[in-house]
Amino acid sequence: MDPTEFMDDLIAEFVVPTFIESVPETFKDWASLLFYHTRRTREAKGILVNSFTELETHAFYSLSDGKTPPVYPVGPILNLSSARTDKFADIIKWLNDQPRSSVVFLGFGSMGRFREEQLKETVTALEQSSVTFLWSLRQSAPKDKNTVKYVSPRDYSYLRHVLPAEFLDRTAERGKVIGWTPQVDVLAHPKIGGFVSHCGWNSTLESIGFGVPMATWPLHAEQHLNAFELVKELGLAVEIKLDYKSEFYGEDNDDTVVSAKEIESGIRRLMEPDNEMRKKVKELSEKSKATILKGGSTDSFMSCFINYMIDNHP
Repeated sequence: MDPTEFMDDLIAEFVVPTFIESVPETFKDWASLLFYHTRRTREAKGILVNSFTELETHAFYSLSDGKTPPVYPVGPILNLSSARTDKFADIIKWLNDQPRSSVVFLGFGSMGRFREEQLKETVTALEQSSVTFLWSLRQSAPKDKNTVKYVSPRDYSYLRHVLPAEFLDRTAERGKVIGWTPQVDVLAHPKIGGFVSHCGWNSTLESIGFGVPMATWPLHAEQHLNAFELVKELGLAVEIKLDYKSEFYGEDNDDTVVSAKEIESGIRRLMEPDNEMRKKVKELSEKSKATILKGGSTDSFMSCFINYMIDNHP
């Protein structure tokens, strides 16, 4: 069955039942494939979701309409085990020396990488913002021309080959540019005050779990929809980039370069100490921890799921 047939009746904005806000029409670039697979979930006996009711209250309410199989929000499911290495010890030491909640962390997941033009804009933004930063920067791995499969980025062997030496020297006291980073350890550190994120769902749940507000910079696939939800729907993030134009399973959006002005503005808004967004994320962080405790919403839904499995699978 051709998934594009589900797009015939779409208009300028989607009315998605799990969102209060209408979703912009530009999601049509990849939504047909998503809609096709979503419709197949109606054939399921139940759906486990890595989320929790206190985070997406409207979404879970909308799915309890009797037309959808039972939905069990059993999150947040997070891998909180430490991945620190000796190489990372100096980063922890550097973070320990910073004021509380003063550092912005920039991390873009296992597939996040930028071309030269975007690196220049990011460098300018970080220098002009005067904010203390920790930047996880990686390079694209060579691509196999015979496959479209993504290959994980690699660390740069020498940063001065890709970033201006003047930038690295001038920001040496208030910034660190590193390669692979144990993200959970970083977000859990009390000196981290904001997260410039690609908005992958695991990163989103980790950031909320540790009470770290986000600035959205989605790169691929559903990250754009996650960013829309965080900014427009939930008010848990500020916008750096929110253009909805990435293909669902396509290449990097190479035609889009986010300007230094946009990046700097987003970082400044993100790091404001007493804004309502920061308070909201802190409150939701406490709820996310409580939900998995005995009697919490996730604990209750997990019990319901286990009981269903026992009753229906002797």
